[in-house]
Amino acid sequence: MKVRPITTIKTIVAGIEQAGTGIKLFTLEDPDHWELPPFRPGAHIDLHLPNGLVRTYSLCNEPADNTRYVIAVKREAEGRGGSRALHDDIRVGDVIGVSLPRGGLEPGANITRHVFIAGGIGVTPFLSMVHHLARTTEADFTLHLIVRDELPLAAQLASLIDQGRVVVHRTSRIGRPDLAPLIGEVGPDTMVACCGPESMTDDFERLTAAWPAANVHVERFVAPPPVIDPNAKPFTLSLARSGAEIQVRAGQTMLAALQEGGVEIATSCCGGICGACKVGWIEGKPVHRDRILSAYERERFLMICVAGSDAERLVLDL
Repeated sequence: MKVRPITTIKTIVAGIEQAGTGIKLFTLEDPDHWELPPFRPGAHIDLHLPNGLVRTYSLCNEPADNTRYVIAVKREAEGRGGSRALHDDIRVGDVIGVSLPRGGLEPGANITRHVFIAGGIGVTPFLSMVHHLARTTEADFTLHLIVRDELPLAAQLASLIDQGRVVVHRTSRIGRPDLAPLIGEVGPDTMVACCGPESMTDDFERLTAAWPAANVHVERFVAPPPVIDPNAKPFTLSLARSGAEIQVRAGQTMLAALQEGGVEIATSCCGGICGACKVGWIEGKPVHRDRILSAYERERFLMICVAGSDAERLVLDL
């Protein structure tokens, strides 16, 4: 069985520094100091860790800083193991395979107002974007950072806090602020984005439900529980490039079926929020259950880890 190639680039850990309680900032560079593949502000990369885990992180540096990738990782003792491995096992000089960057927030030509709402370490996707906006445009933007008390990544935020571009809300003193006045009024020239705990992102999605989808961006820490479809039926995956036919049992995920068939698929969250397993589809009727693809993207792509099929046959670009 011909497997799907997974593109990674070789990087070395050039620096590790503390960036708050339980937070480390990792700098990755090309071993020969070449420029790294370009990325959009706030793009994501998958780290292929030496212990076999693959984990997704946001790039904190801006695209003009193109000789390194910088990520911030909070150690989660009860997490799935990626943050613990990075904090406890990775040292300067270690080699880590990294995926090509994907996603990120594309500053629209007609967007003149940006509002970012972050909860704690959820600020990481927006660090790159706010520094990029501050350097390259005259657009109005505000980052509302909601923390209990201590500020994460304080050194990276200091200049923007001094400029009033980053507003810190400490819940230990005033409780969590009402998101509605922070978001403001809907408008075609306004983009709003949120990353934080589930309760915060749920409130944000409720408040922006009537907004144009292209003007709203949400990132989540944790994938939602898997959707169990009691009426799920078996279907066939047809792989256009290899010609293989893979049978998906009722209730089985496409990812599990492909892996059983010897097809290697890059995965990280396995819950439809990170984008690692995005695959093109050519023919059929996919059922989209992810939280990351836009309506436009769903016309061409699906997320293997959570998508299903409403037809007996689904053709993938594999």
